[in-house]
Amino acid sequence: MRPILHLFVSLIFVSSSTFAAAPNIILMMGDDHGWEETGYHGHPHVKTPVLDEMAATGLRMDRFYAAHPSCSPTRASFLTGRHPNRMGTFAPGWSFRPEEITSAHILSKAGYHCGHFGKWHVGAVKAGSPTNPGAMGFHEWLSHDNFFELNPSLSRNGGPPEVFQGESSEILIRETIRFIDRAKKAGTPFFTIVWFGSPHEPYSGLPADLALYDDLPAKYTKKVKLTSNETGGSTTRPQGEVLRERYAEITAMDRAIGTLRKHLATEGLRENTLLFYCGDNGTSGDAALGFPHRGVKGQMYEGGILVPGLIEWPARIPQPRTTSVRATTSDLLPTLCAITGQPLPARPIDGIDLSPWLDGGVTARPKPLYFWEYDTANLSKSKAEPYIDPELQKGTTPLVKKMGGKATRDFTNFRHPVITGTDYLGARAIIDGPFKLVIHDTRKGDPRQELFNLETDPAEKTNLIMQDPANAEKLKTQLREWQQSVLTSLTGADYIK
Repeated sequence: MRPILHLFVSLIFVSSSTFAAAPNIILMMGDDHGWEETGYHGHPHVKTPVLDEMAATGLRMDRFYAAHPSCSPTRASFLTGRHPNRMGTFAPGWSFRPEEITSAHILSKAGYHCGHFGKWHVGAVKAGSPTNPGAMGFHEWLSHDNFFELNPSLSRNGGPPEVFQGESSEILIRETIRFIDRAKKAGTPFFTIVWFGSPHEPYSGLPADLALYDDLPAKYTKKVKLTSNETGGSTTRPQGEVLRERYAEITAMDRAIGTLRKHLATEGLRENTLLFYCGDNGTSGDAALGFPHRGVKGQMYEGGILVPGLIEWPARIPQPRTTSVRATTSDLLPTLCAITGQPLPARPIDGIDLSPWLDGGVTARPKPLYFWEYDTANLSKSKAEPYIDPELQKGTTPLVKKMGGKATRDFTNFRHPVITGTDYLGARAIIDGPFKLVIHDTRKGDPRQELFNLETDPAEKTNLIMQDPANAEKLKTQLREWQQSVLTSLTGADYIK
């Protein structure tokens, strides 16, 4: 460890009885792991015994949503409690902004030692990046700009990429355990984010995990598009082969989570550790089987935004429970603030405090859920001013999938001093009570609107727009008013003191 970093870590590792009762916190997230791809949700093939056990012993959130149908935006919401459009994190590869306040900033002030492990994808992880994990509140990190497979290249605390041999989920958990053990030895509560690279395509698995799904190639023979592990470019393969590899990754990730749970128990940490898991968006199109929900990653239907959601915390959740109350990744920061007694950032927060959920005292969400995939088409053609120096936005950690011939990823974010009518465009949705309104812009004419009752029609098969136009109009007005608030944030108004 570098001398300055070592000194910094030593200072924050000061033991204090003030933090003796503070819960440890571990927030995990899978990459492209959809709601249905777990054993406890009845998937016909995938094996997730550890997640199934978490669902059977903790709080199972059956209506947990990613804040966005794709990864970088959801991750921004996860860290800040705010919708990603507020900070210009519109799509994968769009960074967030240095002025954002993350859960790590907040918990650092509460005396926690904060670490990030795995996928970052809200900015470059290298030293000097104003949005790397260190700049955004984490004391330690072993991270990747984007996603990764077997034998990943990861950057430790912003340093040059290092290749780690082995299965990526296992590697991340091994590093997480070392981090936890250092914090325990120092008597300091820890806050750890683990963002797995699995099961994002291209897929690769260990032989023993692949063997669990040897029957799938014969069952699913249609061709699907994904990335080639050999060339890094696009290829077409039978879906059964793809599913065999994808499910092997999910099972390996599940096993790694089991390793972490066992370590917490062995070290006497499990009782007062909040352990959380979710996905960052719905199942990708190459792997979706078409049930039980409509849509896939990148879409506003339930299949694009509904993900697994689990919490274990024996000290607070002594008995297993299942809730159907809707929650989202934007709720994480407000919940952590409540749990640790910290104030919310003085700016618009889209999430709500979920701590009453932990005690079973909530039967309905008190405010709507909003979703919005900002239309970047016009912005990409403009000459908008970069929010961050493009040199600082260049990634360093390579991955298999190439874009524009590059194995690394760069990021972007732009200034929006003036808001125009086109800034309101993009697929969007609101869920209030049982009703969900989805709006899709069309090239010509009025937007296409769909109204669903998710209680009676969770598969979103029946459009009620003609039967209940007044309800649809009310929801449309609510959505537009929320968009106005988001766009005010986008101009940078939240950062003005």
